[in-house]
Amino acid sequence: MKFPSTLLLLQQLLSSQRQAAAFTPARQIMSQSKLSASTSTEDTTSNPNSPIAVNPLVANVKVSATVQIFSNVKQMQAEGIEVTSLCVGEPDFPPPQAVLDAASAAILANDTRYTAVTGTAPLRQAIAKDLKDRKGVVYDPNTEIVVGNGAKQCVYQGVLATAGPGDAVLIPAPFWPSYPEMVALAGAKPIVLETKETDGYLLTPEGLRSCLEEHKDENIKLMILCNPSNPTGGVHSEERLRELANVLEDYPNIAILADEIYERLVYTDTPADEHVSFAAISENMYERTMTINGFSKAYAMTGMRLGYMAAPAPLAKAATTIQSQVTSCAGSVSQAAGVAALKDVKEEEMEANVKIMREKRDYVIGRLDGMEGVALEVPPKGAFYVLPDVSGYYDGDDTQLCLDLLTKKRLALVPGTSFGAPGTVRISYATSLEELEVAMNKLQEFLEESKSE
Repeated sequence: MKFPSTLLLLQQLLSSQRQAAAFTPARQIMSQSKLSASTSTEDTTSNPNSPIAVNPLVANVKVSATVQIFSNVKQMQAEGIEVTSLCVGEPDFPPPQAVLDAASAAILANDTRYTAVTGTAPLRQAIAKDLKDRKGVVYDPNTEIVVGNGAKQCVYQGVLATAGPGDAVLIPAPFWPSYPEMVALAGAKPIVLETKETDGYLLTPEGLRSCLEEHKDENIKLMILCNPSNPTGGVHSEERLRELANVLEDYPNIAILADEIYERLVYTDTPADEHVSFAAISENMYERTMTINGFSKAYAMTGMRLGYMAAPAPLAKAATTIQSQVTSCAGSVSQAAGVAALKDVKEEEMEANVKIMREKRDYVIGRLDGMEGVALEVPPKGAFYVLPDVSGYYDGDDTQLCLDLLTKKRLALVPGTSFGAPGTVRISYATSLEELEVAMNKLQEFLEESKSE
């Protein structure tokens, strides 16, 4: 088997994550942008024998830890090594049949040509109708909807459209690891706003105002708000969003990028738990908000790479300009499938998937509650992640914990340091209950053995 070489690649990746702990506080954020990318190739910017120099913006950006770990896990599995992986956010259920039928029909009808940069008219119209009907926000499908190759592309275009050299972007932690790297790629400065575990890692108006005041001399152009959150699963209530909006009223030059890709995966016990789009909070917030959503999570269309931005016309136009020079349009077949997702998939089918996901969440939380030294202050109300505190092990070195967990138990988790949350691990429960049982057994055994060593 080739396990040693594969493990070495993963070890190099995870080891680099230890350094990221230093960049979590806002005052130390720029130290991350000085770290080299975690790849197996040499950095040609420091190799005097190479005639080609890599753009410093690229050389200073790290490879996504989640993507790289998942890639290495796949390689290990290809080499015959059995690995239990809870490291990637991909639903285990298939896309709805209506989506598959629409994609098949599009192929058979030779609907495989370029579309408009912003997407097909039927898809943009369906998106606008869905946002109006479910979220209460109105967008012109002709000028305020931009369909992209996945929500990730739309996030980056939103960052690039609003921030550049000399600007700063506010990123609440824990965060999706791509956010600060996208900001760095735009040439802007990421500023991390730390949240508390006791608050469920949710933003508070006091914390937001304090951070904005601390950095009032920096040109903050954008705030990223992931709601529901990856990696915590936390959901900001309508009341909390209004409190945050009241703070932002005093900072009229800050745009908001509302990443709402998980908004259909919310576990409601009361009407107050329902997800509310930030753009719906007030007219002023609507004018400043770029709403990002897509089809990967709720409809399990991950490989179809389909997402969108809904934003006021000037911001949508800026994103369109960027996309026209980067990828042009999203795939025509995927767009046909997206129309079916919004128009033909029954609400009962969507609710059934949410119910199943909630059962998985409850199972994982129940198992974590039974593990000594593992803490989860506030159960998540959305997405399909939990971010438990495991700082009682390995002196808080979550990177080494994940590496040893993979080596000894063949269980892949992502260290919380990658998300700006040292001492935690992210667990994705978007897999089968059978697989979750195996994973939780492995984790519990590993922690018990670590205590006894």
